[in-house]
Amino acid sequence: MLGAYAVFLAVSLTDSFAVGIVSAIVIVAVIGMVVEIFLLKPLYGKDPLLPLLLTFGVSVAIPDVIKVIFGLIGKPVPYPEALGGATTIGPLILSNYRLFIIFFTLAILISLWLFLKKSDLGMIIRAATRDSLMVQVLGTNTSRIWTIGFGLGIGLAALAGAIAVPMMSATPDMGVEMTMVAFVVTVVGGLGSLGGAIVGGLLIGVIVAFTSLVAGEYSNVAMYFCMAVILLIRPRGLFGESGRE
Repeated sequence: MLGAYAVFLAVSLTDSFAVGIVSAIVIVAVIGMVVEIFLLKPLYGKDPLLPLLLTFGVSVAIPDVIKVIFGLIGKPVPYPEALGGATTIGPLILSNYRLFIIFFTLAILISLWLFLKKSDLGMIIRAATRDSLMVQVLGTNTSRIWTIGFGLGIGLAALAGAIAVPMMSATPDMGVEMTMVAFVVTVVGGLGSLGGAIVGGLLIGVIVAFTSLVAGEYSNVAMYFCMAVILLIRPRGLFGESGRE
C-alpha cells in the first residue's frame, strides 16, 4: 500500500513511472528499516507474541494515517505510455502492461535467487536465519543483517504495490487483502523457502483465477481450501520440510 502511494506521489511530481518505482522501493524500504531499528529490535529475544502484536498495530495505524492524508477515495495512477495497448498471441489478446509484469517479476525472482544464493551478503543473510549465534561468533554484526534483510523484504513488498497500482487505484486498505494472500502463499509453499513461495504463489494464483472463471463467488474461499488441503498432506508446506530452497 505504501509503495502504491509512493508511486502516486512520484508520478504526480515527475510524470515518470520509472522514477515512481525506484522511489517506492527506496522510501518504503527506509521506512521499514526505521521501524525495525526503533520498534522491533528492542523486542528481539522476548516473547514472540510481542513483535506480532506490534506489527499488527502498525498495520492498523498506517492505513489510518494514509486516510487522514489522502482521504478514502482511491488515487489512480495511469499506465506508462510505452506499455499501453495490447499484444495478440494467436487467439489471445494480452495487455502489454500485464506482459511487462510477468517478465519483470521473472527478472526480480531470478535476481533475488542469485543474490541469496551467490552473493556474500545473501549467504550471510541465509546463514543468520539458520543460526544467528554462530554467525555472530564468526564476527558478523547480525543486528545489521536483520535490518538489511527486513528492509529488503519491505522494499520488495513496496515494489509489488508499485507495479500493481496502475491496474487498481491506491487505497488505504489495499494491503489488507494482500497480507492474507501472502500468508496463504507462505503456508502453502513452506516457511523459509524461496522456491516454495514461488510455487505457492503460482498455485494459488491459478486456483483463484480458475475459480473466478467458473464460480466467482467462491474465488476467495478457494485459496483457503487449498491451504487446508496442503496442510493436511504436508503440515510444513510443499517445500518447508528441509527449508533449503
